[in-house]
Amino acid sequence: MKKILFPTDFSDVSKNAFIYALKLADSIDAEIITMHVYQLPQVNYINVSEYLHEIYDVTELSNFENYKDEVPILRNIAEENNLDKVKISHVLILGNLVDEIQKITKHENIDFVIMGTKGATSLKETFLGTVATKVMNDVKAIVLAIPEHCKYQPIKNLLFITEYKPEDIESFIRVKTLAKVFQAHIDCLRVQSPHHENKNNDMKDWNELIKSHNIALHSISGDDVEGIILNFIDLYKINMIAMHVYHKNFFEKLFRISLSKKLAFHVNVPILAIHE
Repeated sequence: MKKILFPTDFSDVSKNAFIYALKLADSIDAEIITMHVYQLPQVNYINVSEYLHEIYDVTELSNFENYKDEVPILRNIAEENNLDKVKISHVLILGNLVDEIQKITKHENIDFVIMGTKGATSLKETFLGTVATKVMNDVKAIVLAIPEHCKYQPIKNLLFITEYKPEDIESFIRVKTLAKVFQAHIDCLRVQSPHHENKNNDMKDWNELIKSHNIALHSISGDDVEGIILNFIDLYKINMIAMHVYHKNFFEKLFRISLSKKLAFHVNVPILAIHE
């Protein structure tokens, strides 16, 4: 049975993302492991050592009580969506969020990590948010980030952002498998500089890959990579974006968009990050 890890902070953003976790689990016959990671407070008072144990006990108990109260809410979400048959287990962990996600992903052989993410509030931020971006960059699993204003809709049009390189093919095959589950159409998109001389001869391989499948290959020339991608999402009614993670900071660079574009476009589709 496949496994989906769902880190949660009990927020509305997180509960909204839980619907995607449930729908995917139902589609691929997977179980969900929800996890909440908390940290103990930093105590800097002098002569407080005799109280530390008591403070930590209270903190841990408080986190446990919060989690215990949230579990039925998640179960209710499953019931409301007629997905209460999905197997769900719950983990409460003391530690650092990204570190613990990495550990449990490795230990439990997690197939997907699904998490909600808040939007940017200033130009210096990416829309993904620092935690989700770090998870996408560092965790060796397929990571699905659900923006806060993204309301669930069936995945019918999937966008795979690519440079049509050989190293993209394995990720593309995974996307193709997922698209088959959803019975979705795939658009592959390469955005390249108009000054770039295209010496890429790999399109032949990609044309072989898409034979007899519901897939279209696109190449668009332009300097405004983000704007072109956002236009494409809007024009082709994309329900999910997928991309291969080449290197760290890839997502920060890709989605550092101007205020005018933020006003013109609302990025409200899930993003799937795939490592090699």
